[in-house]
Amino acid sequence: MPSERAEVQVRPGAESDLQALTDIYNHYVRETAVTFDTAVFTPEERRPWLLSHPEDGPYRLMVAAEADPEGNSQRILGYATSSPFRAKPAYATSVEVSVYLRPDAGRRGVGTLLYKALLEALADEDLHRAYAGIAQPNEASARLHERFDFRYVGTYREVGRKFGRYWDVSWYEKELGPPGTEEPTGGTREPATRTGNPPPGTQQSATGSREGAAGTQDRGSSGPDEAPGGTRAPAEPTT
Repeated sequence: MPSERAEVQVRPGAESDLQALTDIYNHYVRETAVTFDTAVFTPEERRPWLLSHPEDGPYRLMVAAEADPEGNSQRILGYATSSPFRAKPAYATSVEVSVYLRPDAGRRGVGTLLYKALLEALADEDLHRAYAGIAQPNEASARLHERFDFRYVGTYREVGRKFGRYWDVSWYEKELGPPGTEEPTGGTREPATRTGNPPPGTQQSATGSREGAAGTQDRGSSGPDEAPGGTRAPAEPTT
């Protein structure tokens, strides 16, 4: 009889998680277009990224972990982050979010647990919007974000090149902040519906969906969740 799985706990990330978090991210660098990074990282190269996500404030790192079979340590299953959306000061009330899971941690609801904890942690921060960029196709990621009331707002066509081909990145947006703070001045809050046509393949039934990596497309050599200073695949607006 298979052993019962340990309970998954979500907590803020710690420096002791760095090796496991780097290993998870490097899988997506090597094997997928989920991130537009093309070279793997050492833990020391990822340390500035980890330190840019403290336990409080708008830029968080939440980690999902379970006890190993012997109960002597924790096994990291995945992580979710919120990071600066753009470096210019007027963007300070917007964040970019992402989630990455171990390849063998899918179909367990870990991505849902991580996003739930991350968004709850951000609820009291001075934030107005969260954004996620999803390299296409990625049906599971689109469904995960829609489950948390993200809405599709548009697609950057062939914005990045990896593995010898160009990739589209679709962008999703979520309203943040206490209830009643999202309405535009002098008007009513617009309905939470898609803007434009959704990317192909994102309207299928959620039955049998698999959670994997989701969220931001990268910001240069520090990965998809870095602090300001790198360059990202989608071009920054001129405003």
